[in-house]
Formats: sequence, C-alpha cells, structure tokens
Amino acid sequence: MGYKSCILQFDSEGTVEQFIKNRLPPALFKNLFLDLEDRLRASALKAFTMVRDHAGLDPKGSRELEGQARFRMMEEAFRETCELHGGKLLENGIIPLTDLKIFQPFMRFEVNGQGVIFGLAAMPEPKMLPVKNMSRKAGVTLNYYLSPRLDLDGSGPKIGDIFVLLLVARDREKAGKISEFAIGVIDAGYEQYLFYETLDKYLEGYADEPVIAPAPSPGTGAKAPVISLKKTIKPFVPPEQPDSGDDSERDTK
Repeated sequence: MGYKSCILQFDSEGTVEQFIKNRLPPALFKNLFLDLEDRLRASALKAFTMVRDHAGLDPKGSRELEGQARFRMMEEAFRETCELHGGKLLENGIIPLTDLKIFQPFMRFEVNGQGVIFGLAAMPEPKMLPVKNMSRKAGVTLNYYLSPRLDLDGSGPKIGDIFVLLLVARDREKAGKISEFAIGVIDAGYEQYLFYETLDKYLEGYADEPVIAPAPSPGTGAKAPVISLKKTIKPFVPPEQPDSGDDSERDTK
C-alpha cells in the first residue's frame, strides 16, 4: 500500500458536501423546510411587533427583549413543525449514545435507517458560526467522523447520527425580518462548517408536488388531466442574539 493510500477520507469539500446531502435528501425534507421558513418568519415578525407595541422600553432594552422573544418563539415553532413532519424530541434531552445533556429542542429524523439530529441556531450574520453553547457543543460530537482526517486505520466515516442545524440570521436593516436561512453542519471541534448552503440553493431543482387538474366531465371533449408544477418557493431566514447567560443553565440562542 503506497503513501497515496493514506489520504484524507474526505479530501475535498465537495466530497463532504455530497455525503451530507445524501443523508439529508432535499426531496424528503423540502416540505419540512418550507413550513419552517413560514413559521420562523412569522415568529420573528411577531416578536418585533409585540415588543414595539407593548414593551414600552428604550431602544436598547427593546432590542434585547426582542432578541430573546424572537428566539424563544422560533424555538417553539421549530419543535412543533418538526413534530408535524415526524421528528422526535431527543429522549430525556440526551445526545444518542452519549451522556451529554442538551437544553434546546433537538429533533431526530430517520432517513433510510440513519439518524439526523436537527437543531435551530441563530448566526450573528450570514455564514458566521452560531454562538457555541452547551447543547451545540454536545451536538457536534456526532460529526467527528465527518471531519477530514488521515484514514490510516480504515475507520473512515461511520454510519450513525449526524448533527445538522437550521441557521438563521436576522436582517439588521429591517426590524422583524430575516436576511438568510441556511443548512449547516459544524465540525466536531466547533471551528468551521463542513457544509453550509443557503436554503434556496439547497432546494434548487426540487419543484413542489404536482398539481393534477380535475378530469373534465364526460361528453365535453375531455382531454387527459394536465399536470403542472408550481414554482419553487424561495425560502426565508430567521434571527437571534448571542448567548448571554450561563451555558450550564439553559441555552437561549
């Protein structure tokens, strides 16, 4: 076996991305993502209007309260929407096959017998890593075998759950709005993204379910039913503020 055999199991960004995309097939998750987009957009706007109309705080206090309310509302919408699409809240708040405790609603989906742990996180701005908190540090441990390394022992990536985040960045220019919505997978050292793609790019090429026109009544020169595809809906993007509390308590962002 020559030196060239001792190469990174994932020796290029594209290989990592393809592996992850195979685990998260857009065709299966599209409706979930679009529903999440709608719910989280609404949550961001609701938090803004609630604080604006009822809080009676100065600008600084209003921004802080809005950030907390926005994420709590989005977190609840995230959990409810995932459950409607078959996601299961992690039992006892423990990362699978570990004793690591989490304090956010991480949802587990199973695709072809393999698990995806799905969480929600806010980015300070698009493409920046979300704040590292206790729950996310526990979650990324599942991505150890996705991280590039020398495959000297033939271990390579192992079949098991991976940790994926729905990432949102608030619009800093327009209150109550979202500037980016993305899918991200962070490496086990919480240093970089192994995969990052805006939701609209991630879902490119996947049209909505076909809409079949009703069959014409007999005797009216009936033609075959027409199948048309609705245009792909562009996704949305939610917000959040950096964590400001003790990670040992409960995560807030």
